[in-house]
Amino acid sequence: MKKLLLLGLSITVLSACNIKKEEKGELPDVDIDVTADAGELPEYDINWADINVGTKTKTLDIPKVVVVMEEETVEVPYIDVKMPDNDEKSEKTIMVEAEVTDKEHQLEIEEIWAAGDKLYVISKLEATEQSIGDKKMRVSDQVTLNAPDLNIKHYIIGEKPDRVYNLQYDYLDAIDSLKDSLNDYTVIYSK
Repeated sequence: MKKLLLLGLSITVLSACNIKKEEKGELPDVDIDVTADAGELPEYDINWADINVGTKTKTLDIPKVVVVMEEETVEVPYIDVKMPDNDEKSEKTIMVEAEVTDKEHQLEIEEIWAAGDKLYVISKLEATEQSIGDKKMRVSDQVTLNAPDLNIKHYIIGEKPDRVYNLQYDYLDAIDSLKDSLNDYTVIYSK
């Protein structure tokens, strides 16, 4: 059985080769008085398979998450502010945006407070259960304001995501700390 397996393996190895005879062989001459001239075995040039290992460029379909921005008509909160001593107003969009990782988040403007010539925009950032893996995403909310020029200060209630983009807003654990720091304010918008 071993001899048959060895013979089969030898045939397989030799059939995978390209063999080219280079020189004719000759058997030794034999005299009856048992003297022999040296013989010569045939020479063979054996070309084994040429193997190259490397890389090559291929175009493949790789799944990617793509966020597509589409224009839609939606209801956006609109706030019209008329100051007692100022009739000049302009329409502007108040937008809050955060960059998050790990899980999808929701960001909503909850309230806007007015105190003197300042507006305090209070938003809430909450994580959902939907994972986004190692990707990052931006979430936002906005309201339209028709008012004179006012100073706007943003506060986000929730855990501050560890992204450089989020340094533009102040993050608070709860709204109570902000209420305590402001003496007199009016809530002009509440969701």
